[in-house]
Amino acid sequence: MQNTFDLITIGDSTIDTFISVHDATVECDVNRESCKICFAYGSKIPVDAIAHGLAGNAANVAVGAARLGLKSAVYTNLGDDDEGKQIKRAFEKDNVDLSYVKINEKKSSNLSVVITFQGERTIFVYHQDWFYHLPDMEGTKWVYLTSMGQSFTNSNIMDEVHHYIQKTGAKLAFGPGTYQLKADIKRFPKILDNCELLIVNMEEAKRILNIDQTEKTDPRDLLAKLQMLGPKMVVITDSEEGSYATDGNKTLKVGTFPMQVVQKTGAGDAYSAAFVAAICLGLPIEEAMVWGAINASHVIAHVGAQVGLMTKAELEKYRKTVSEMKAVSF
Repeated sequence: MQNTFDLITIGDSTIDTFISVHDATVECDVNRESCKICFAYGSKIPVDAIAHGLAGNAANVAVGAARLGLKSAVYTNLGDDDEGKQIKRAFEKDNVDLSYVKINEKKSSNLSVVITFQGERTIFVYHQDWFYHLPDMEGTKWVYLTSMGQSFTNSNIMDEVHHYIQKTGAKLAFGPGTYQLKADIKRFPKILDNCELLIVNMEEAKRILNIDQTEKTDPRDLLAKLQMLGPKMVVITDSEEGSYATDGNKTLKVGTFPMQVVQKTGAGDAYSAAFVAAICLGLPIEEAMVWGAINASHVIAHVGAQVGLMTKAELEKYRKTVSEMKAVSF
């Protein structure tokens, strides 16, 4: 099948409302294993800023890839409401193809509220119970499968993605979302066996492998165990520690860039978009990791999941200023 697109993302989109606050406290247990953000109950809480924007893993990666020069499209469900129209306009602004956007009559679009305090974010998420059914899609080089609502378990969407990959020969990247992790991605062996790239953060990696979050682990062991599930390449992002990756032949690590953290929402998606774009453009995995780190570092310096997403020209220009940054074997 001839490829019409470089990338099609599959998953939910939302409108995020970002609220930055200063009048709060964080309370943790003695080992800091569990922390809570606290506000005065029944009070009016002053905020530093409020902003709105398109978000959702599939949306972020589609927009991020489009800015980096890929011809991208998205399969996503929207409501027949003002928020749905706002999401479509945002996609159009970044030249993301809307051929596979489904408008659901008499339903509302997904909404989230992101509270940012001291650089960390707490997210209140509302997911509609969409019915997921893959449309008749044209060919693409890559598919990025990611977060969907809980109702995905009542559909055949995972099998449909597998059949599409088998039929078209597209390469599959899988960045599982909350409900896919809750369902246990090991329940989808066809997806994992046909997965070119599995990309998760450290917490998600441990969850997939049933490892206690407090347990000290060697990233090399995590990469190896995740690759045994089927993916050809595995990437684990680890916040300030950087990221780790393997393609089965080499195991690599790259650090992060010193940036003032405004909020962390969208950092993982920014990394994923740049990593997949780099690979799609024929760059080696080592350079893809650096692209991911650069894109993520710029996103966390802004409010919103997409404001800091870089264009290809911007990323390549910045890359020249940090030519010493390299992914190294470890």
